[in-house]
Amino acid sequence: MKAKNAVVLVSGGLDSTTVLAIAKHEGYRVNALSFRYGQRHAVELEAARRVVAAMGVERHVIADIDLRAFGGSALTDAIDVPKHDHASDLGGGIPVTYVPARNTVFLSFALAWAETLGAQDLFIGVNAMDYSGYPDCRPEYIAAFETLANLATKAGVEGTSRFTIHAPLMTLDKAGIVQRGLELGVDYSLTHSCYDPAPDGTSCGACDSCLLRLRGFAEAGLADPIAYAKR
Repeated sequence: MKAKNAVVLVSGGLDSTTVLAIAKHEGYRVNALSFRYGQRHAVELEAARRVVAAMGVERHVIADIDLRAFGGSALTDAIDVPKHDHASDLGGGIPVTYVPARNTVFLSFALAWAETLGAQDLFIGVNAMDYSGYPDCRPEYIAAFETLANLATKAGVEGTSRFTIHAPLMTLDKAGIVQRGLELGVDYSLTHSCYDPAPDGTSCGACDSCLLRLRGFAEAGLADPIAYAKR
């Protein structure tokens, strides 16, 4: 039976790498999509390239958009990335590392590519258990975008495709994500998660993303295989 095409959003981080492994495990022909969107931590794209190469993905597109034109985030503007000593110090609310409408922009590109490929399945690595306060990582958002996808496309209107947005990590915390990835043979040493890495790409170990990642590995009883400036 011919494998079905899927578009998988791949940032080079822990979550999206795990989702990529899940999509491959489920038998999809993966079309990986990453973005050069003006992020300060562009080292993640090097990680994305490593990940897709290691997993034998034949087609990897890096789309260029520039969200620096709008700013409003510590990842795309001259705003300091918050640092903390422990994951328990992370506060509530929506942090300044939230990039306005980023997942909506990314999924819109993924939807456009899926329609040209005749693909019905889009994969994204969001999770609600450990989502750092981002509004576009909630199950309500994913359900709403799936509805939009089937209303706003030629394939959806003509009934030739029924789009599904897969968020297989939605109910997992970081420890569960790490465990699932390792079950599928993911090499997390290839990945990158830091919001404010050193010039050589070393992760800071103190931003929200680093702390959540480190806590996930610790709760899974494992050592994170990447280097940190502070651990």
